[in-house]
Amino acid sequence: MTLKELIKSCKRNNLKAQSELYNKYKDSLYLLCLKYCKTTAEAEDNLQDAFIDIFKNIKKYNNKGSFEGWMKRITINKAIDKYKKESLINIVINDDIIKDDTVVIEPITLSLDELLDSIKALPTRYRLVFNLYELDDYSHQEIAETLSISIGTSKSNLHRAKLLLRDIINKKNAIVNINKKSNGH
Repeated sequence: MTLKELIKSCKRNNLKAQSELYNKYKDSLYLLCLKYCKTTAEAEDNLQDAFIDIFKNIKKYNNKGSFEGWMKRITINKAIDKYKKESLINIVINDDIIKDDTVVIEPITLSLDELLDSIKALPTRYRLVFNLYELDDYSHQEIAETLSISIGTSKSNLHRAKLLLRDIINKKNAIVNINKKSNGH
């Protein structure tokens, strides 16, 4: 079945088509959930909630733009909505921080898992802005609208996220170097 046929069948509430769509996209959307959730359990819950919304709203999809992009936006918004309800997004902006948005991270070798763990270690408000801006190509305007914050707050949170991420990575790198030295390398 082509994607177009699959979407049409899902719009008719065909359970087999819904199952096929779920199986086709669950892995890529789960990886997306992992970027926005602290734990695998949260990511799994977010994935299920996202698919409920996808199937509930699939009739609204009008074949304009990428269907996968439409599903990704629902998935990201689902994760963000959870954090909005928990009031973890609010932060006071410090204009001095956003004047210099350059953060230099010394080149080091990290595995993808180590990098994702480092990003997950960021406070929620910083992690969300970092992921939206750096990993999902949202503009500060889009982030501000999505998270109900100002553009300045989005920029400030991104800058702080980069500073914290640099510190987290540097600490991990220092531990690796200490371990190498103590093992005689």
